[in-house]
Amino acid sequence: MTHHHKEYDVVIVGAGIAGAIMAKQLGEQGKQVLILEAGTGTDGRFFDQGKEKGYESYMERFFTAMAKIPNAPYPNNPNAPQPLVTDIQKPPLDKPVSDHGYFVQYGPDPFASTYTRSEGGTTLHWLGTCLRMLPEDFELNTRFGRGRDWPISYQDLQPWYEIAEQHIGVSANADVQTYQQIDNPSVQLPFEANYDYPMEQIPQSFLDQYLAKGLQGMQVEIDNQPYPIDVVATPQGRNGMPRGDYRPVGAVGNPDLGQRCAGNSNCVPICPIQAKYSALKTLEQAKNTGNVTIETQAVAYNLEVDHKTQNISKVHYKRYHSTQSAAYDDKTVKGKVVVLAAHAVENAKLLLASNVANSSDQVGRNLMDHPTMLTWGLMPCKIGAFRGPGSTSGIPSLRGGAFRAEQAAFRIEIGNWGWSWPEGAPIATVPELIDEQNLFGPALRHKIAEEYPRMFRFGFLVEQLPDPDNRVTIDDQYRDQLGNYRPVIHYKVTDYTRAGMAQAKEVSDAIFQRLGVEPFTKYKANDPGYVQYQGKGYVYNGAGHLVGTHLMGDDPNTSVVNREQRSWDHPNLYLVGCGNMPTIATSNPTLTMAALTFWAADNVLNALDQY
Repeated sequence: MTHHHKEYDVVIVGAGIAGAIMAKQLGEQGKQVLILEAGTGTDGRFFDQGKEKGYESYMERFFTAMAKIPNAPYPNNPNAPQPLVTDIQKPPLDKPVSDHGYFVQYGPDPFASTYTRSEGGTTLHWLGTCLRMLPEDFELNTRFGRGRDWPISYQDLQPWYEIAEQHIGVSANADVQTYQQIDNPSVQLPFEANYDYPMEQIPQSFLDQYLAKGLQGMQVEIDNQPYPIDVVATPQGRNGMPRGDYRPVGAVGNPDLGQRCAGNSNCVPICPIQAKYSALKTLEQAKNTGNVTIETQAVAYNLEVDHKTQNISKVHYKRYHSTQSAAYDDKTVKGKVVVLAAHAVENAKLLLASNVANSSDQVGRNLMDHPTMLTWGLMPCKIGAFRGPGSTSGIPSLRGGAFRAEQAAFRIEIGNWGWSWPEGAPIATVPELIDEQNLFGPALRHKIAEEYPRMFRFGFLVEQLPDPDNRVTIDDQYRDQLGNYRPVIHYKVTDYTRAGMAQAKEVSDAIFQRLGVEPFTKYKANDPGYVQYQGKGYVYNGAGHLVGTHLMGDDPNTSVVNREQRSWDHPNLYLVGCGNMPTIATSNPTLTMAALTFWAADNVLNALDQY
């Protein structure tokens, strides 16, 4: 067994956004940091515009992929396998488990979200939505008798939200995001006086403007309470027009690291001009401190405990030689502080494999996502479908409210890419016009020109409560080719969330009727995400928002980390990432995760001062 020759100040497991932020913050303060990343490194290729080996190679892989799934640009790696949306299926009727793909799923419902195990993490393919949580989201149990309260408040996190927004380079206008125009105090976000985002909001699409005009003054009723339907621009982690002297990461000295958003229509999974924020940009900053080392192809598999101090004394990992071979070297490394930043599933898997940090029996439990329900139809006129970023606006007025005592809240995402998500248009639908409707030549061109620009869809990101039975576990019979555990997942969508889906469908029907949208929504019983509520069927998709599994709390008996995001059981172990979040609410979680990580980095620096 080989060893590193020195003890690092901090060893970080995972080189996604949380690991990158942590490393940058610590490296800038002169701390010696080692990042262990299970996936492969980019070797500069992501920032190299060279045709043969650079960023274009990822673009070409995406363009030539038959299935344009989130991980399409990035090669599969059997030594650091990752879940794929094409692997999602219900457990077969003749056996209680589906082990097709990386996840082992016991259901009863499929967990439909994925992530990327590579340097840069899931920011390699995220959309870039950067929403803050609502103040009431931190007090769900106190206000509504549901879920859990956070051990911190919106006010506690607010300064860290500002730091995260500045770092990511969020494009938005604060006066719009206060939602003062929405007559629903539950969703009104407080901002510090005179605060604004670092860049101007991304221009709203023609579709957004069409909807805003058509829905002006519309209300829906839930439990006899009226709620307005207002279209609001979405804060996004992609480059808009900088405010003042702000410049996005990479724009100074190396413009290839990110141009201004030009409205390309494949933000998910890869922006052709790198206008979208990626954790690789933060990793570059970390490396430039001269104090941060990144070791890729390094899969952590065990955390060793000093039983006198209860500190994590060593991190054991397998450094595999290549993606083409299962050969590896077994290594160990020491750190005064150990930080797990491998995201919700991988963090939980490592903790369970090491039998650490689990005196509460909460490790792996309370896995959450946003079960995302789609509705789609044809607008009465052309609205410019398939143009621009994936989404530039949403309807946030049902993110909060008194109804959360009985059913899930939800945010409505307005999709700019027509029926690409629900029907695979145009790639999957044009062949149907040829093969099934026998259209060709002028008739085919006319059909496409008349219908496809009218295609429209909503996405409803529905809240899910923490449920200890929704969990990640491990099992000796399910391992990858390096002998490491595969995640075993137990998951169900409860009636609280299903009631939110039913309410969302009613809201969608009302909006479609008002706008004259011809509905084409069909929920098929053989779809993996098919569920029923009160006799009606719905279909959910994964949002890629993996939350929970090592919750933050104020009681060591019911949580895994404290408000400082330090393990209750091991004084030198910190966990960062969405796994710490006690509830998911209705906002895409990356911004909240980034804010929490900046806070955690501050706490780690304070702890290191005591060594």
